[in-house]
Amino acid sequence: MNSTDRATTLWLRRFHPAGHAPVRLVCFPHAGGSASFYHPVSARFSPGADVVAIQYPGRQDRRTEPCVQDIGTLADQITAELLLLDEKPTVFFGHSMGAVLAFETAWRLEQKGSHAPAHVIASGRRGPSTVRAETVHQRDDDGILAELRLLNGTAAHLLGDEEILRMAMPALRGDYEAIEKYTCGPDRRIGAPITALTGDADPRTSLVEAQAWERHTLGAFRLGVFPGGHFFLSEQPAAVGDEIARELRAL
Repeated sequence: MNSTDRATTLWLRRFHPAGHAPVRLVCFPHAGGSASFYHPVSARFSPGADVVAIQYPGRQDRRTEPCVQDIGTLADQITAELLLLDEKPTVFFGHSMGAVLAFETAWRLEQKGSHAPAHVIASGRRGPSTVRAETVHQRDDDGILAELRLLNGTAAHLLGDEEILRMAMPALRGDYEAIEKYTCGPDRRIGAPITALTGDADPRTSLVEAQAWERHTLGAFRLGVFPGGHFFLSEQPAAVGDEIARELRAL
């Protein structure tokens, strides 16, 4: 086992290190999100799984770094980091923008023939090749906050904290630019099976758009629908965790 399998790095965060675990879970945060969003997931699945949460540039302890405003570039960088790990059976879980990054990283690893996940769980995001004209990143700060309120993804008291907002806004704007400019052809597929999870009242992902993930796998596909909006996973963490547990057991 190399040192990276035991460590927290700039990109790879382990809140409950379990380098000797037989399987791995890699978690990709949403737009504006950070690795710490997955601390409860790590607590649930460690030490049975090596839970790794990705920390993108431009937030928390990486807030002085510029955001990566291109999904492909960000996926390239994450791919390079994951290739440093010892290979073991792996599940990817990504929410919202993180679902797209999980998919793009899985595709890159499959192309390289190494470290590819056995399963990808895409949460809270429409299929990669579906198209919506969205320009949240071009709004002023108040406009971005209005989007956050719509998605109900940030606690109300944080929306009123000017200092926190001032620190978070560059990451939010940069991430929105990356995901809103992202395009994917209908022929891009991964070999790994995909499970798509969605809230039945998500204003940014319809059931038809969530089902569209099926076009992007050569393996099995399953759609899980939960009561709730875009951040249904925060409202029902145990049930979403059961979906992750199902795929980890299958490894």
